[in-house]
Formats: sequence, structure tokens, C-alpha cells
Amino acid sequence: MTYCVGLLLDQGLVMASDSRTNAGVDYISSYSKLHVFQPAPDRLFVIMAAGSLATTREVLDRIRRDLDQAVNPRPSFYQQSPGATLLNVNYLFEAATYLGQVSVAVQNEHGPALRQSGVSGEATFILGGQIAGQPPGLFLIYSQGNAIAATPETPYLQIGESKYGKPALDHIATIGLSLDDGARLCLVSLIGTARSNLSVGPPFEVAVCARDLFSPSYRLKLDANSPELETITQQWRESLRQAFRTLPRFGWELGETQAAPPL
Repeated sequence: MTYCVGLLLDQGLVMASDSRTNAGVDYISSYSKLHVFQPAPDRLFVIMAAGSLATTREVLDRIRRDLDQAVNPRPSFYQQSPGATLLNVNYLFEAATYLGQVSVAVQNEHGPALRQSGVSGEATFILGGQIAGQPPGLFLIYSQGNAIAATPETPYLQIGESKYGKPALDHIATIGLSLDDGARLCLVSLIGTARSNLSVGPPFEVAVCARDLFSPSYRLKLDANSPELETITQQWRESLRQAFRTLPRFGWELGETQAAPPL
């Protein structure tokens, strides 16, 4: 399993993921799920992936192949994609459509054999980025190839084991957050998820992408023993405990109400 979250903010984008993958309790390892593409000076794309590791690897390989073919055309073992690459799309939604098409092609190629073995080849992606002359954008690409976009009203998108990290996002995430606060929020969301689900865990990766910069402003990778991650984790847990301890008292604790009559 995995967990990835992206934030769309006025100041830019924050993308964060864990790096844990497992094929049962006896095989747990780490693979990066956050991938940065800078095919030209006027554009930046960050792709995060969840689902079948084999599918996501081949999707990323095909994206890199298409970029290479666009710059240095030569015969390829695979049939060429129909013209679209991250280098020549004009809008971010076109990049999301292209990513969805590549994902569906990979799943269709291997799907029958995987289904016969009782294995799912499905994968989902979050694509964030910016093309010059347009605002930053954030898309979730489903395994069927279609996509939805983050909005000012819902400025975050999640894939993978999303339910445990959602409450912090629902309470805090707004498009007006600073990039620094957005990075902290994404880490808190990852920490909460890892606390509740052992299939999600460090190293945690974070990419902060300021608006109109077209390259990551900061990239961070925190392993389980990172002092910075340990400090954030401890302070977040203590802040939750402190908030709980300051909740209003019930009337019966203050002697303001009578005991309920017996049933």
C-alpha cells in the first residue's frame, strides 16, 4: 500500500508521499513514488503513483521513452504514442490526459495475464505542475484514465491509503496556506496515516514547487530515524493530547447538572 497527497496553493504546489511498498508481511521494501520531470525550461511536472508497482514503473518508463523519442527520434520496440509527450502538451489537463492514456495502455497490455493470476494491475496517479503562462494545477488520474482537478474549495488530492490522513487536511488545508505550512501539513497527514496503517511508512518524500519557478524549490526525504521527523511527530502528538485535555468539561463534572434518573 502507499499514501500520496498533493496540495494546490496560491503560492504553488506541495507534493508528498511515503516510500513503503509490500507484497505481504514478509516482504516490505522502499521505492520512491514521487518523480519530477523538467522536460523544458517553461514547464515542471511532478508525478506520484499508487497501486501496482510494475504498472507504475512501466508508465514512468514510457513517459521517459516518449520524451527521449521527442528529442532524439529513433526506432523503438514499442509503438510510438500518438504525438503527445510532456514536452509538447500546451495545458496541464492535456498532460493529465496523456498520463491516463499511457496508464490504460499499460494496464490493457498486461491485464489479462494478471487477472488470470488473481492480481490487479491497476494504478492511480497524482500529477502536479505548471506550464508557463498558466497557473499551477493538480490532477488525480484514476486507473480508468480519466482525471479530476483540485480546486480552491478542495485544494488537496490523495491516492492510496487516504482515510487516516484526511482529517488534518479537512481541518487545516486552504488554498491560502504558505508553502512551508503546506509542507508541514502534508507531513502531519503522512505521520497520521503511518500511525494507523503499518503498510504506510518512511522514508517520506516532499517536493515544494513555488509558482512560476519551474523547478522544485525544495526536496526533502526523511527516513524513520530523521531527527526532524521525530520532532514533528512528537510535537504533533503532544499538541493533540493538549487539545484533548483543554476540551470543555461536561456539566456533571462541574456539578451543574443532576445525575440522570435510573432506566
